[in-house]
Amino acid sequence: MKERFDKIADAGFYLALRVGFSFPEEELNALPSNWVEFYTANGLVVHDPSLKWVYGNNGAVRSSDIGLPDPQQILGRARVFGLQHGAVVSVVTPADRGRRSYGLFYRAQSPFTDEHLTALHGYLRELHSGNTAEPGLTAAEVEALQMQAGGLRLKQIAGDLGISESAVKARLNNAKRKLGARTLAHAASLAAGRRII
Repeated sequence: MKERFDKIADAGFYLALRVGFSFPEEELNALPSNWVEFYTANGLVVHDPSLKWVYGNNGAVRSSDIGLPDPQQILGRARVFGLQHGAVVSVVTPADRGRRSYGLFYRAQSPFTDEHLTALHGYLRELHSGNTAEPGLTAAEVEALQMQAGGLRLKQIAGDLGISESAVKARLNNAKRKLGARTLAHAASLAAGRRII
């Protein structure tokens, strides 16, 4: 899926999936690191008109069409970092109980077209609903991940399943790899967010 976003947002993008009270279940930051450092160091998140638009809308818009005040000149500052043209996408459905997904997208040369906005909105809706292709976890990997997420230790999981601890480790490591997770806790979180466990 990242490749789809890369093709349209050639200067970078940020995705926050299924944001609840304050944190996303998953996120992908493909923005230039120098922009991320500048944005974070200057606390621009609380002033960003793009994020204000996200929490009041559902759909896709060019950053230049948001029409909200930008007293910190965030859009202009982004251009200094090669983020010439921006777009914002927000996805929320009535069944989400307050959770939403959003993306901030940038192009270096030409503005986003209507077709780009439609495609980005469609891709984000797929990710938001979890209807993307699953990573192909086996039933045994899912079972081990569920048990680990439930607080059981390797020895307990091995005993309950009647297998060796090394077999449990292999199942958990395979699940972690397939999910693209950094840790087992991250794997469990991703799996829960995708309704695998």
